[in-house]
Amino acid sequence: MSAPSHSSPPSGAHCSVVGLLDDGWSGLSAAARARIASAGCVIGAARTLERVAEHLDPQSTCHTMDGAFFRLPGWIEAARGAGAHSVVLATGDPLCHGIAASLIDRLGAHAVEVLPAPSTLQLACARLRLPWQDARIASCHGADAGEWMDAPLPSDALQTGAPAPSPGPAHGLYRLVRAVAEHALVLAFTSPANSPDRIARALLAAGYGDLGSGEQVRLSVVARLCLDDEAVFPALRLEEAAVRRFPEPNVVAIERRPLATADARTDALPVSTPLFGLEDLDYVQRSPEKGLITKLEVRAVSLARLALRADSLVWDIGAGAGSVGLEASRIAHRGHVWAIEKNPADAANARRNARRLRASNYSLFEGKAPAGLDTWPDPDAVFIGGSGGELAELIVLALQRLKPGGRLVMNFVTVENLATATATLDAAAAAWELTLLSAARSQPILDMHRLAAQNPVWILTARKETSR
Repeated sequence: MSAPSHSSPPSGAHCSVVGLLDDGWSGLSAAARARIASAGCVIGAARTLERVAEHLDPQSTCHTMDGAFFRLPGWIEAARGAGAHSVVLATGDPLCHGIAASLIDRLGAHAVEVLPAPSTLQLACARLRLPWQDARIASCHGADAGEWMDAPLPSDALQTGAPAPSPGPAHGLYRLVRAVAEHALVLAFTSPANSPDRIARALLAAGYGDLGSGEQVRLSVVARLCLDDEAVFPALRLEEAAVRRFPEPNVVAIERRPLATADARTDALPVSTPLFGLEDLDYVQRSPEKGLITKLEVRAVSLARLALRADSLVWDIGAGAGSVGLEASRIAHRGHVWAIEKNPADAANARRNARRLRASNYSLFEGKAPAGLDTWPDPDAVFIGGSGGELAELIVLALQRLKPGGRLVMNFVTVENLATATATLDAAAAAWELTLLSAARSQPILDMHRLAAQNPVWILTARKETSR
């Protein structure tokens, strides 16, 4: 592939994608100006076309792609058939969440020349004096995502200020919020609907900004880059950004900064919390009946039996206070956990624990399984901690829906439920194995220690065979 020159595009390229900033013609390279001035077909958003209109060949054909992106390949091919070179105007760097990648996929890399301008994110970091080599880039520059809402709950379960679990991977802000979970610096393209204030509200709903986490989250906004009224709003608190409107267009930088000392005024768990193996008392539990969660030892073995990957999709049926599902969400940090709990008090605790852990890849539904599970995606792993009397039906459903090679893990403390489970698995010709975990913990007695036994728990694991 030949290198671009000022005078002509590379051999074989019949489309040039030119990055343009709001300083218009004056900010373009000589090669970009030459492509635009000589193009027989120029395609762009109305606002970008206006910035170069006076420099176009009077004989060139212009197409406005606002709402007509699907027509681009046809316009380019029509121009090629007429012997004309096409220019597609983009914003900033067209290969950074831009139009160039899509055109390359459709037309082939040989047919597309890319002449980028600096990315607006790069310029924003320059305005903020913010090193960006370690940044994660995200985008919500798309359709109106809506607010970051709770998963469906009964109306009588909603309370003012109730913690909000994740709305799920389909939400338009999901990738951005998950990027914040995994990276100390996130740079993001916005849109008029998915604006900085909405992003700030989403992060607040996911638990960021809560006191006690051991970190502070700051959102910076750089608006109207390269224009006379360019504006910079650095290091805003999420609460402040959530109630402001900012000039458009804009981009944002989201920073998670460690605090020298943690604030103990709330029960948010710090960022130093281990990936899994949290202490039982780290979880908010039903009171005065504390202890109705999967204990640490059983939780650790159950999670190991689930054989989770970083991108696993997990069902947690009978979530209780959320301990297994929430730790699964930390292990499967690029996946997602869907959980269901029928007891309102336990569901409230699970929502609170999700917020304390800022578990934006954990969606809790309040209800009795299997109702609603038909809307969940097929899982890689299923954990059943409580069945509400529907154990056999849930096992059959889990085996049907599990992906090939997936695992079903169940915990039992009664012989009767264990017998029901093994009989159901046998009837389904599903391979299974059983572990009896009987743990004891040390307790002080005078100036010595003794072991106090915990209830023994059966951990039953079934595997769905892979297709041959």
